[in-house]
Amino acid sequence: MKRSHRVYDAVKRVLDILAAVVLLVVASPLIAATALLVRVKLGSPVIFKQRRPGHDGRLFTVYKFRTMRDAPVPSSAADAVATDSDRLTRFGRILRSTSLDELPELINVVFGQMSIVGPRPLLPEYLPRYNAEQSRRHEVRPGITGWAQVNGRNAVSWDERLKMDVWYVDNRSLALDLRILVMTLTTVFRREGVSADGHATMRPFSGSVAEDDNREDS
Repeated sequence: MKRSHRVYDAVKRVLDILAAVVLLVVASPLIAATALLVRVKLGSPVIFKQRRPGHDGRLFTVYKFRTMRDAPVPSSAADAVATDSDRLTRFGRILRSTSLDELPELINVVFGQMSIVGPRPLLPEYLPRYNAEQSRRHEVRPGITGWAQVNGRNAVSWDERLKMDVWYVDNRSLALDLRILVMTLTTVFRREGVSADGHATMRPFSGSVAEDDNREDS
């Protein structure tokens, strides 16, 4: 690791903690209101939890606001299984398009499992599907927002997205992080790239040049 990256990573960790704590306090009314609406509209649990690979591929539990209905229990083997698109409500789409569902991830930032800015944490089953270059996305902590998210979000192909993740790893700096944060506000305001065509978020990633996940992802 470059010395400049070591210094940057140490400074960034301090800034992450400060930013996450301040945001949790300032946004606490919004977080409470969102939690109440999720409880009323979607029921319990309010928080969606899932294991994701983080720095160096180590698994951690990511926290997000729930955006989907429970999958219905089929009454017979012939019953169709509800897709994620079927389970994703209008309210859930609003949470995703405004990124309000990501607010609980500030807890992950405080715990040191995530950063404010970094490659998004994906699914554990994708780990063996990355090639050596794509696996480098795990050289840094995953982020709530990242370079791929402000350059197409879920609307770009997997190949492009993973290349952008690795580009961020090689070029990370506080100036780039600030640029990403400013671009994030624009992306969220315009509600761009929330999903790939025909999917709740993205198509599943099946291999080195593929297309992404649709299970409470992104």
